Amino acid sequence: MEPYSSPTADEIERLVEITEHLRDGDFTVDVPVPCNNDECLSRLAASLRELVKTLARRQHELEMLHRITSRINAGPMLDEILDGVYNDFRDVIPYERIGCALLEEGGKVVRARWARTSLPTVHLKRGYAAAMAGSSLEKIIQTGQPRIINDLVQYLRQKPESESTRLIVNEGIRSSLTCPLIANGVPIGFIFFSNTQTNTYTNEHIERYMQIAEQLSVIVEKSNLVSQLAAQKELLEQQNAELRRLSVLKNNLLGMVAHDLRNPVAIIQMMTAILRNPNLPRSPEERRRLLDEIYRQTEHMLLLLNDLLDLSQIENGTVTISPEPVPIESLLEETVNRHQMLAAPKHTRIELTDELNGKLYADSLRIRQVLDNLIPNATKFSPPGSVITISVERDGNWWKFSVTDQGPGISPEERSRMFEAFSRLSARPTSGEKSTCLGLAIARKVVLAHGGVIDVSPTPGQGATFWFTLPADPLERA
Repeated sequence: MEPYSSPTADEIERLVEITEHLRDGDFTVDVPVPCNNDECLSRLAASLRELVKTLARRQHELEMLHRITSRINAGPMLDEILDGVYNDFRDVIPYERIGCALLEEGGKVVRARWARTSLPTVHLKRGYAAAMAGSSLEKIIQTGQPRIINDLVQYLRQKPESESTRLIVNEGIRSSLTCPLIANGVPIGFIFFSNTQTNTYTNEHIERYMQIAEQLSVIVEKSNLVSQLAAQKELLEQQNAELRRLSVLKNNLLGMVAHDLRNPVAIIQMMTAILRNPNLPRSPEERRRLLDEIYRQTEHMLLLLNDLLDLSQIENGTVTISPEPVPIESLLEETVNRHQMLAAPKHTRIELTDELNGKLYADSLRIRQVLDNLIPNATKFSPPGSVITISVERDGNWWKFSVTDQGPGISPEERSRMFEAFSRLSARPTSGEKSTCLGLAIARKVVLAHGGVIDVSPTPGQGATFWFTLPADPLERA
């Protein structure tokens, strides 16, 4: 038997003619060939079968790529697009990890935007950024051609300064195919196909990627723009929600001003008119009583205006917190002594627990403001002759302060809006004391500014415990 050899030029010509008939769907063609021995026919048949397989494989790949790009093009958001690439590209390019990085600042910076992997850890995460100038990625953008590195460990030995390569290698990646994303001639970023095995990628994978490179780049660019618009839309919605909240706050403020300032002003005006009227002589005792009431009304108005100013400053961020070591014992003893005098008319006692040693790391002026809101509240809503307990306990690097009263308590329904500005609850002061409905909102903002937490532990009908946490002095921390 003669050794096998490739078909001659005439045989190739006949083969092309046969192929054209097959391409047109004519499978009954009978085309003579320039040889009449069995070996020649066998060689032609083998070549024909191989050509048909190649054409069928190419057609299958093109159809598959078309289906993939059509499917991912249906996803408008960038993450959806890239998830589609990760799910569908395994028949085109092998990988165990896909990452996407986009160019920013006019192409000067490349930033990791997305990654998916079947590996347990991700070290090169979203947000990682590097300069393009002088990097190996810059050459990929300049040439527009993908790059294959089939041994990343060896590559890292050659370029130990490459932090991104180090991160990828630490994930377990050993080979990579870096593909540029160039949409309408403008570079927009990169897609990285990665595998845990060395020598994974060949020029065939580059050819497959290049068949859809422009289309995929345009899809990624479009979806990235849609994602940016969606993010801007979400930001606008948040800003609109904040504007609505501020509008409600403004309306509440106007309502509060109309109610809480109008009444004291009306009372002051009426009593001043009485004192000024020469036709209505008053005894010294009556005049003193009227002046005392005028003083109380102005005191309430001043308290309200101060609270409004404090809340406005804290909301606008114009109040700064200046933390320093503060002895707990002296802070509480001074505060309790001051409020004990105010609670005396109701025969209310304010008691301190014994464990007061230690120092806070806080703004003492602002913490006094918190206590000056919580302790009077406990006094206002507790019955005459009751006891208010103030306790302090250490919890790691934090101190926890608690103010417990014997008032009516707080219902679970009201707890959620306890610290909102202008929130009026069902409970009323037991002796007709005034309330601005701003104190708890101010206390909350001050505590949060220190990094602490404030809350209430309500027990309806059995009083309430308001508590908050503040950081310990760094020198005392564990």
